[in-house]
Amino acid sequence: MPTLKFVKSLTVMSVVVTLLVTAPTPSTATAASVAPGVPPRSVPSVPSAVDAWQPPLSTRGRYVVDAEGRRFRLKSANWDGAQGSWTGSGTDHHAGQNSHDIPLGLDRAPLSALLADFHALGINSVRLPFSNAMIRATAPVPDSAVTANPQLRGRTPLQVFDAVVAALTRDGFAVVLNNHTNTSRWCCGIDGNERWNSSRSTRQWADDWVFMARRYAADPRVVGADLYNEVRRDLLDDPNWGLGDAHDWHAAAQLAADRILTEANPGLLIVIEGINWTGLPVDGLPHGRPTLTPVRALSHTLVDAHKLVYSAHFYGYTGPRHSGATGIGETHDARYQDLTREQLYQVLADQAFFVTAEGQHHTAPVWISEFGVGSGETGAAARTWFGNITDHFADRDADFAYWPLVGWEGHDDWALLRYDPAGRRYGILDPGDWRAAAWNHLMTAASRTGTVAPVPAWRMLTTDHGDAVQSLRERAAGDWDPGARKAVCPDGLRLIGLSHTGVRALCTDVTTGGLRADGDARTVVTDERHVPAGGDWASGYTKLQCPAGEFLIGHSRRGDRVSAALCAPARVALGRTGRTVWFDRNDNRPADGAGGDFAVGRLKGQCAGGEYAAGIAFTTRLGSAPGLAALLCVPLPA
Repeated sequence: MPTLKFVKSLTVMSVVVTLLVTAPTPSTATAASVAPGVPPRSVPSVPSAVDAWQPPLSTRGRYVVDAEGRRFRLKSANWDGAQGSWTGSGTDHHAGQNSHDIPLGLDRAPLSALLADFHALGINSVRLPFSNAMIRATAPVPDSAVTANPQLRGRTPLQVFDAVVAALTRDGFAVVLNNHTNTSRWCCGIDGNERWNSSRSTRQWADDWVFMARRYAADPRVVGADLYNEVRRDLLDDPNWGLGDAHDWHAAAQLAADRILTEANPGLLIVIEGINWTGLPVDGLPHGRPTLTPVRALSHTLVDAHKLVYSAHFYGYTGPRHSGATGIGETHDARYQDLTREQLYQVLADQAFFVTAEGQHHTAPVWISEFGVGSGETGAAARTWFGNITDHFADRDADFAYWPLVGWEGHDDWALLRYDPAGRRYGILDPGDWRAAAWNHLMTAASRTGTVAPVPAWRMLTTDHGDAVQSLRERAAGDWDPGARKAVCPDGLRLIGLSHTGVRALCTDVTTGGLRADGDARTVVTDERHVPAGGDWASGYTKLQCPAGEFLIGHSRRGDRVSAALCAPARVALGRTGRTVWFDRNDNRPADGAGGDFAVGRLKGQCAGGEYAAGIAFTTRLGSAPGLAALLCVPLPA
């Protein structure tokens, strides 16, 4: 969301410094004039993008695909309003648009007309923000909020939201639900909406997601859950990525994702946005926009290895270390629109698009779920930035969602489509909107279509702060090592790498695809009984080896010491003779780097892609550092 307001406090040497950082509200720019003769429904400049596609959606490497494995590029826009529009001051609303906690425009144009205009834009999907407060609102929206849609009179905001979702999906659009705010207040500053748990517990927030995912589970064109918008600093504290505390966005997203997929709707894509802001925007003090950079070292592994999409936001007036403020709180850092084309592209790669590199533990589609600019923008830098970033999205065949889709004429000139009180439409489909050339290039540029071949999945497991049992089969089978901290690969993947300390693991299906046999059989190995006579592959070390015909899918530990190995039977005959991969003194990974660095700063060992892990070795000798020391890697059958 383009308006950025920060209120932050810092205590330094007993002096409390409170900063109010207010970025210019894009909607205050004067709307571009439109010739009075422009018809309310002009001829579409781009063809409709809602073609035949089969839900549910999933991922194959960096691409989103439909149920038949065909590329589904998220060519989206944000239909905001249900997240709230109150600015927090008196009765003021963002851009003078009181949304009444429902999607904007329902007072001005019938749903059928709105959807026809969406088709004319060429989009195939809609990011639909909502607030947690909207879910619980019991008062009907005023009749004035749905003037052009009288069939919606007397309904609560959630019931109107229901009707909008149904209309969109019935018309062929894919819908991604987005938890944008806690309270129904315009985002995104110090507004009580900084974190997913700013006004509720993480458990309550996840409960709300389960509620919303279940509510639309019968509608297969509701395809995604975008977990939370622009996680950022509040007055006193920063969010983090992996510290295990109440501000840990990595852990909270993991929790909500797994609950959605196991308790509500296993068909949904899970969209996880990076961290939008940390620190104080003051020259000389730490501050910045981490976005997705933490994913390099710590990625997510869901219970379905093919449902994760990462997300990031980019606006020209913000920057990698610039909050977007002018005046008080403005630093001397570059904004995105200050960067050259080459600099911008490098920053986009560093902050987001690196995730799309194939063959890494973090490989996933990246959805730029917010970007935009005003039709009344006259600044050369902002206009150049918009051309550059849309060129980049076109060249990279990127998934995207413009902000916003709908606005009021004379109020929000950022909107792709604006409507006056009589329902006349203005905006990017009409002559004279300078954004049209860049938009049309983005919408019509060459894009990958058709079937996307399956690619190997690589996923990281971490037990830094708790269990990481990502196998639904093992969850259903029960706790296989009570009291120990456990990690198990998602179903269809096998364990292929481990770290010496901190115990992180790498899972994959490379070479074989799913290796596990049908059924729930498993073996918990706690001693050396399965090491064959004469087969001491790690002399002097304790060895936990899978029985013949089984392979490693997980492990457990108690403190720093290994507790057990978890093995599963294979669907094919497995060999027993392999090699020992030591990693207690040095890294020992394949030269091709497949899977990426799944344990940054730690020693790690990894079998080759044509091997399976059949055992792990460690030492409990007095004076020796506890930790995993070796893997038994055995060639997979040809």
